[in-house]
Amino acid sequence: MRGIAGAAVAALVLCAQGCSSKDLRPWHTAVLDEEFTSDRLDTDVRSFEDYLALEQRLFRQLDEQVYAKTPTGPEHVLERYSAGSAVDPRGRHPDWNRSFELEADSPVGGVLLLHGMSDSPYSLRSLGESMNRRGHHVVCLRLPGHGTAPSGLRRTTWEDMAAAVRLAMNHLAGSLGSRPIHIVGYSTGAPLALSYTLDALGHERAPLPASLVLISPAIRVHPAGALAGFKNALATLPGLDGLAYLSVMDEFDPYKYNSFATNAGAQVHRITSDVDRRIRRISPAETDGLPPILVFKSAVDSTVTTEAVVDNLLIHLPEGRNELVLFDINRNAAIKAALLVSDPGPLTGRLMDDATLPFAVTFVTNENPHSTAVVVRHKPPFSSEKSDTGLQGMAWPAGVVSLSHVALPFAPDDPVYGRVPPGQDDFVFLGNLAIKGERGLLRLPPDWLLRLRHNPFHDFLEQRTIEWLDAASRPGR
Repeated sequence: MRGIAGAAVAALVLCAQGCSSKDLRPWHTAVLDEEFTSDRLDTDVRSFEDYLALEQRLFRQLDEQVYAKTPTGPEHVLERYSAGSAVDPRGRHPDWNRSFELEADSPVGGVLLLHGMSDSPYSLRSLGESMNRRGHHVVCLRLPGHGTAPSGLRRTTWEDMAAAVRLAMNHLAGSLGSRPIHIVGYSTGAPLALSYTLDALGHERAPLPASLVLISPAIRVHPAGALAGFKNALATLPGLDGLAYLSVMDEFDPYKYNSFATNAGAQVHRITSDVDRRIRRISPAETDGLPPILVFKSAVDSTVTTEAVVDNLLIHLPEGRNELVLFDINRNAAIKAALLVSDPGPLTGRLMDDATLPFAVTFVTNENPHSTAVVVRHKPPFSSEKSDTGLQGMAWPAGVVSLSHVALPFAPDDPVYGRVPPGQDDFVFLGNLAIKGERGLLRLPPDWLLRLRHNPFHDFLEQRTIEWLDAASRPGR
C-alpha cells in the first residue's frame, strides 16, 4: 500500500507541474516521422550519406508542418518558427542546426563532434572549424530529435542517438583509413561518446577513438530524473498532453530548444545510468583499452557536479592517462562574500591536495583573491605538487562570477551567445544580455538572463583540446 500511495503522490505532484495543453504550439506537437531511429538501420539508412538524405527530408517536413502553420509579421520577429524572423535559422547559411562535415585536403585524422541534449551542431561549430584548420576531417552530427522542433525530443531515444553515432564513426573511418579519430562530446554528447567507446572495445570492426574530449559532461543526473519517464508516460493520456514537457517557453533561440521535452529528461537519465553502470563494472582488461580522456568542467555547474565527474568517471579510468580541467569561480568578484550561496573552494582544494588521484588536475583560478588575472595551476597524477603558469591576457571579465554548464564551448566573439553583439541588426543576439525593466514585463525567466553563455577562456580550452588530440595521435600513445 505504501508503494501505491507513493506512486499516487508522485502522480499528483507531476500533474501539479502542468497538465494543460493550452500553451502547446505546432512546434510542440508536430510529429516529424522523417527523423532517424535505430530501427531504420539496414533498411532505408545504411550509411551516413543515407542519414544526411533522410535529414534533408526531415527539414522539408519541418517546413510543412511547423513553419507553414506559424504566422509571420513584425509581431513575430522573435519567434523561431516564423518565416523570415530575426531568429529563423534558415536565414543563415549554413543552417547550423543540421549535421555538417568539414573535409581536409591531407587529413591528419578525424574528429566527431557530439552536441548536448536540446542543442544543435552550432554549439560545437567553433571547435569544429578550429580542428579543421589543424588538418582534421570533422563531422558534427545532428543527433536525432534535435535542430528541428521541441516535439522532436518527445519520441527520440538515446539508443537512436547512439545508432547515429555509430554511423558517423563508420563514415569517418571509411574516409580516413588507419588515421586516428577523436570524439568531442558536449554535455549529453559526453555519455554518448563514452557509450560508443565502451561498445567499440568489444568489437574489432568498430573504430576505437584515439582520444575523448568531454566538455561539461553529463555523467550523473539527479535520481529524480527517473520520474521523467513516468511523467512522459502520463502525457499519452487524454487531456495530459502538457506533461510531455518539463518546461514550455517561447522559442526565441535559433540553435537550441527553449522548451524541454519530458522524454529528453528521461533519456538523459537512462543513458547516464547505463554508462555509470558499465564504467563501474568494467574489467581491468577493458580499462586498459580505453583511450585517454580530457574533461573540461566549471567548478559550479547546476547540471552536473564535480563530484559526479570524479566519483562516477575519472576515478575508474586507467591510471596516469586522463586529466580534469576545472574552471574556478571568480575569486575577485566583489559580491562573493555577500551573495554566493555556496563556494566550491573546499572541494577544489581537496582535489588539488589529494596525492592519491590517478588523473591530472588543471585548475584555472585567480592569481590571488585581489586580482582578476588568471593562472593555470597543474597537478600531475598521484601527486600534490602544483605548478602555476600565468597566461597573457587571461582574466575574468567585469561582472562575471563563474562559468556555467552551457558556457564552455562558446567563444566570447560568438555572434549569437558571445560577449557583445556582432553589429548586425537582422539576427538575434542572446549572449551577454543586460535587459532591465519592471518584473513581470519580460518573457525571459530571470535564471535565463543570469546564466553566462560564453567562455572567456575559450582560447585556452581550444588550445588544450588541440594539444590533447595531437598527443593522442602520436605513434605509441
